[in-house]
Amino acid sequence: MTPQEIFGLIDAEMAQVETELQNQSGSDIALVRDIGRYVCNGGGKRVRPAILLLVARMCGYKGDAGPRLGAVVEMLHSATLVHDDIIDNSSTRRNQPSVNARWGSDISVLMGDWLYMTSFSIALAERQFRIIDILIEATRKMVEGELIQLEFNGRLDITEEQHMDISRRKTAFLFSACSQLGGVLGGVSAEDEERLRLFGLNIGLAFQLVDDLLDLTADERTLGKPVQSDLKEGKLTLPLIYVVQDDGGRRRELVQGVLKRRDADVSARAEIARLVKESGAYDRVMEKARDYARHAKGCIEGFPDGEARRALASIPDYITDRDR
Repeated sequence: MTPQEIFGLIDAEMAQVETELQNQSGSDIALVRDIGRYVCNGGGKRVRPAILLLVARMCGYKGDAGPRLGAVVEMLHSATLVHDDIIDNSSTRRNQPSVNARWGSDISVLMGDWLYMTSFSIALAERQFRIIDILIEATRKMVEGELIQLEFNGRLDITEEQHMDISRRKTAFLFSACSQLGGVLGGVSAEDEERLRLFGLNIGLAFQLVDDLLDLTADERTLGKPVQSDLKEGKLTLPLIYVVQDDGGRRRELVQGVLKRRDADVSARAEIARLVKESGAYDRVMEKARDYARHAKGCIEGFPDGEARRALASIPDYITDRDR
């Protein structure tokens, strides 16, 4: 299925998600209202709420809690982006000025906190402890992932396993929460909930690996934020871990120099992008992403066949084809 067909299945529910986001970002405090709507109207593919809604439909759920929880996970995601942009001093997000670039870091920290608390307030209204448990665990893992990554910033000694642990915490756990929540709404068994958790986890890992590649090889318009931002922030992602592995020294020195300066010129950035492709790192990372995509598809085999399951089975391909 194409992305248009996937999202077309849940048009009405996604419209409810957008309405919920608009309603929840409203406030009698003008600054909160302005920033909240700036964040919510800032675009984004809304992949996370789409996964939640499609899983809920596949599991037989029909009701308004789906769109409400879709808004919850989107607000949690937005809160992490606001805080990440402060930490990374990013000036652009989704092809527009980041919140911290427009309003400053002090206000942005508080706005990220407001988004977190508002999202949990919506979730609490469902009066289901399992929902809260899943969201708290995902949020805790995301914060842990950011803290672990900060420890490794500027270092070349990070291993593939350590980087994947960071990716699992920072990105994949929120995806797994989305698919789990859809299953909870559908009242699935503990065994099926675990399969749905793994579905989301594998999708999240595939998503992050492709994102790591795009950060190094895409242009800014395609990416929606400054290119090679990870490298400028001192983060060594998997493509560059592969680039410097078993290297005679030249590649390692180039990457180390960029990590130290964090302000590589155009020629250095072009050289990095070239090395990622010519060293075989690009193909290795893409194959790993496709492996996670294949595992994700396997996790939903046996669930009721229908348009929702076929749409979910198409999402891993949609994610791994983002570079095209």
